[in-house]
Amino acid sequence: MGEDVGIQTFTREDRARHRQKVHACLDVFAEMLRAARFEFDRPLTGLEIELNLVDERSMPAMRNADALAAIADPSFQTELGQFNVEINVPPRQLAGRGTAEYEENVRASLNAAEEKARAVGTRMVMIGILPTLEAEHLTAQTLSANPRYAQLNEQIFAARGEDLQIRIDGVDRLETTADTITPEAACTSTQLHLQVSPAQFAAYWNAAQVVSGVQIALGANSPFLFGRELWRETRIPLFEQATDTRPEEIKAQGVRPRVWFGERWINSVFDLFEENVRYFPALLPVCDDEDPAQTLAQGGIPALSELRLHNGTVYRWNRPVYDVVDGRPHLRVENRVLPAGPTVVDTIANSAFYFGLVRTLAEAERPLWSRMSFSAAEENFHACARHGMAARVYWPHLGYLPVTELVLRRLLPMAQQGLAGWGLVTAERDRLLGIIEQRCLTGRNGASWQVATLRRLLDAGNMDRRAALREVLHRYIPLMHSNRPVHEWPVAG
Repeated sequence: MGEDVGIQTFTREDRARHRQKVHACLDVFAEMLRAARFEFDRPLTGLEIELNLVDERSMPAMRNADALAAIADPSFQTELGQFNVEINVPPRQLAGRGTAEYEENVRASLNAAEEKARAVGTRMVMIGILPTLEAEHLTAQTLSANPRYAQLNEQIFAARGEDLQIRIDGVDRLETTADTITPEAACTSTQLHLQVSPAQFAAYWNAAQVVSGVQIALGANSPFLFGRELWRETRIPLFEQATDTRPEEIKAQGVRPRVWFGERWINSVFDLFEENVRYFPALLPVCDDEDPAQTLAQGGIPALSELRLHNGTVYRWNRPVYDVVDGRPHLRVENRVLPAGPTVVDTIANSAFYFGLVRTLAEAERPLWSRMSFSAAEENFHACARHGMAARVYWPHLGYLPVTELVLRRLLPMAQQGLAGWGLVTAERDRLLGIIEQRCLTGRNGASWQVATLRRLLDAGNMDRRAALREVLHRYIPLMHSNRPVHEWPVAG
């Protein structure tokens, strides 16, 4: 969720000062882009995974403070809800056995943390939305203790002026209201980071936008919310609505949402930061004492804190990131479309597919997006979130076709090529992309397994829907720990 922010009351003067400061940051950022002062010689990849906490009955456990105290590992941090935690995996290059090293690191960290979390009566689950989550679990008391979350909640509702309306039409229909942003805590994701140069950023961001729908179709793992079967990746419409600062009248005027896919292909990373400043008022108008222009003029690297914090409150599915590490600035594309889980190996396979595919697309002689409208990419994104592996998508020169056919015919070879470009060894490329291939051939991902298992349990007729959803999660957890890819999971009655 970004940097910590203490509890405070923002005045009109605070907002005016913040607006001046964030514009100053934007000017300095533009100057830095022209001066080519960024670190990108040895590009790294990164990985963050958000997790849910459950109790022995597979119900949400509001115990993240206790669990984190028991885990005592700085790689694990709080998230929005008290039943959420996040692991930040150390960044690395993909060359050699980079993906295998990711898998080994994540499994070792999660296994150690799981053992300690169990000591305080919790278990960690990698899943997009808990099937056992109910509306009563998402109240103001659910927010984690970090003051940033309370501040965000207050500012979003001050901007909105009324309760949130959540409407999702899927297999079932959900219509409800919320008086806090805690429905966002239902959504746990996997975030992929890719460090790129300023010159390459636009191509990699555009490529990430192109493939986002396909990523969701393959990796969907969130079919249920509040007991209802909705979209295959219900996180997408839920997150889009759970932090919406716009009342209905403002929506009707065409004001852009804070959670959005975007509206155009870009030519520079500057386009995205400039859009953030131009379109979105500050939710957290916090200012520090740095004069970024002076820091840059004196040969230093400005933190651009206001620009970064503001960027963290505009929830793009592919977000630009400016950061300073060891005194060197760098840029990253943060890909935020995937849910957590189902297993570590599935997560690493999803990552490999993404890192390989975006490299091939970004470095193509003729950009794919020169032949594809931005609206077609957005249409693919929502079609895949709704229908998962049954979705049909648009692709230049192929028209509309099943997403699994597109992956098997075109995208897997492109991902192979891109991973080879990153220097990943052949055995790892074949192993991980073989998992993606088998998902396409079997039609089995996390969402389809959950739905099939629930329907089998309900057809047996010996439990009601709530009990069946608990049983789905009860069966999911040991399979998650087995690290068998989800396409191999049995669906038992």
